[in-house]
Amino acid sequence: MKYWLMKSEPDVYSIDHLAEEVKGTAYWDGIRNYQARNFMRDDMEVGDLAFFYHSNCSEPGIVGIIAIASAAYPDHTAFDPKDKHFDPKSDKTNPRWFMVDVKLRRKFRNSLSLKDIRLEKKLSKMRLVQRGNRLSISPVTKTEWDHIIAMADNA
Repeated sequence: MKYWLMKSEPDVYSIDHLAEEVKGTAYWDGIRNYQARNFMRDDMEVGDLAFFYHSNCSEPGIVGIIAIASAAYPDHTAFDPKDKHFDPKSDKTNPRWFMVDVKLRRKFRNSLSLKDIRLEKKLSKMRLVQRGNRLSISPVTKTEWDHIIAMADNA
């Protein structure tokens, strides 16, 4: 099993939006960064777990846990000229962009703020807190995962 952190802007798609989906499951679309795409396409597997992270908001932070519910498949929004994620260079026969389905596992009672995460010495090497790392999807080590779970359970 692998662990991930997946970012979404809460005014666009929040953990509460996911909770309202049928069976708490939805596709994670709109990834337009090659490294993040490669994580989804090449490394994510059904059953992997991810932290749901609210980004670009007044208090960014980890708000819950989601599970990867499907293998990666072509992101249909890349082919739709009316969609904000449209990519005119994307080709249905050789897709450039991919997505996965995610399923809500748990919403945290309290968000773990980026500020609090930065203060944790044990998380100082986590990609999330590294300078210049703005990827919407990043791997999380088992040690980081366990520490964040403990923080959430004690928040």
